[in-house]
Amino acid sequence: MNFKKYKTIIFDCDGVILNSNKIKTEAFKKTLSKYKKELVDEFISYHESNGGISRYEKLKFFVRNLAPNYKLLNEEKNYHFLLNLYSKICKESLYEAEVARGLKSLRHINKKTNWLIVSGGDQNELRDVFNKKGIYQYFNGGIYGSPDKKIDIIAREISNKNIVKPALFVGDSKLDFYAANSNLLDFVFLTDWTDFKNYKEFCSMNEIVYLNNLNSILECFRNSN
Repeated sequence: MNFKKYKTIIFDCDGVILNSNKIKTEAFKKTLSKYKKELVDEFISYHESNGGISRYEKLKFFVRNLAPNYKLLNEEKNYHFLLNLYSKICKESLYEAEVARGLKSLRHINKKTNWLIVSGGDQNELRDVFNKKGIYQYFNGGIYGSPDKKIDIIAREISNKNIVKPALFVGDSKLDFYAANSNLLDFVFLTDWTDFKNYKEFCSMNEIVYLNNLNSILECFRNSN
């Protein structure tokens, strides 16, 4: 795969740039700690099976689809309370998240390419966390996230000519692949930090290239010299 041909590279955040998938799972567990264990377990299963979907959609699903099955209140105010609590817990934890090795070196040898973050994470939170971690400046094309959906963000940035093809999306979930495929972008799946247990079968079925991590992409750049 010739990574040097791309004019734009788009990265997911969780599981790609930050080792934060497990952090977010724990944040959901803490947010829902007052609910019955069976309900929390059901939600976590849903959460892990739907990587890349925003907290906004996931907590709406919890309030509207799961909680009523356990005869719990299904009110809009519960949604906003849970959303605010999750955001507080999550943001504090993300400050401690591990940054992918090889990021700085990859940016150095790929400095002429436009880089973007397109994530299911909250956009304002992402920008704050990336700024505090000193990696904001690598993403000259911008850092984008929820409440907008990935597929819509990519389509918008293509329309704005911020994403110029050929372009590559680097992700770790089914949703990342679908967002890339719908916008006719190439896609690479990173495996080291993914929550997606059946990624090998999915990648094989859809003829997706998968690599371990950003260091693997870095090695591909170096070996193509």
